[in-house]
Amino acid sequence: MLNVEGIHSYYGKAHILNGLSFQIGRGEVVALLGRNGAGKSTTMKSVLQLVRPRTGRVMFQGTDLVGAPAFRVAKAGIGYVPEDRRIFTDLTVMENLEVGRQPRRDGAPTWSVEQLFDIFPNLAERRNNRGKHMSGGEQQMLTIARTLMGNPLLLLLDEPSEGIAPVIVEEMANTILKLKAEGLTVMISEQNLHFARAVADRAIIIEGGEKKFDGSFAELEAHPEIRDAYLSV
Repeated sequence: MLNVEGIHSYYGKAHILNGLSFQIGRGEVVALLGRNGAGKSTTMKSVLQLVRPRTGRVMFQGTDLVGAPAFRVAKAGIGYVPEDRRIFTDLTVMENLEVGRQPRRDGAPTWSVEQLFDIFPNLAERRNNRGKHMSGGEQQMLTIARTLMGNPLLLLLDEPSEGIAPVIVEEMANTILKLKAEGLTVMISEQNLHFARAVADRAIIIEGGEKKFDGSFAELEAHPEIRDAYLSV
């Protein structure tokens, strides 16, 4: 579904991604792992064309996205849940969900408000609450639900477990497993190895904007030196 080929991405003169390449197959849940500053968020933003790679290709279902406006990337079927959530705090839960609505898309699970309330019962209870009156964990759930209202083919989740209570982290893991069961393709940027192992099929580790590992968690466990070199604090 997604084939990233040799991308080099910059912030000004700062060279963040250095020839990064990887693939994600339809229906996979892939964890992008690495320390702070490794380039995880920049990788996602480069796929989305919020940061445009200077060289390389981002092939989504056979179409190169490099240079496309970000709204066309969204219309192509890529949903994005940013680390800072970016809900509309003055809108209610229902209004936030309506903002994210897009038509059904061939090959993608189709989501209704009722289905999302089944997955996120806290949101159902607060459907008329404004975003600013919700907890951080509830805002994270609302951001994911709003993105799913766009019926994406590929969902990018940037640090979904960051800054939320452990009980909500467990709920988030269960939610991702439910999305996987629906056939959704998911890429998660994470520092929490335990969380990533619980939900993902495969791990990609980056450091300094370069890929250092790509394989199953069983392979990663068999090579503790890789984990210690690129994931230990």
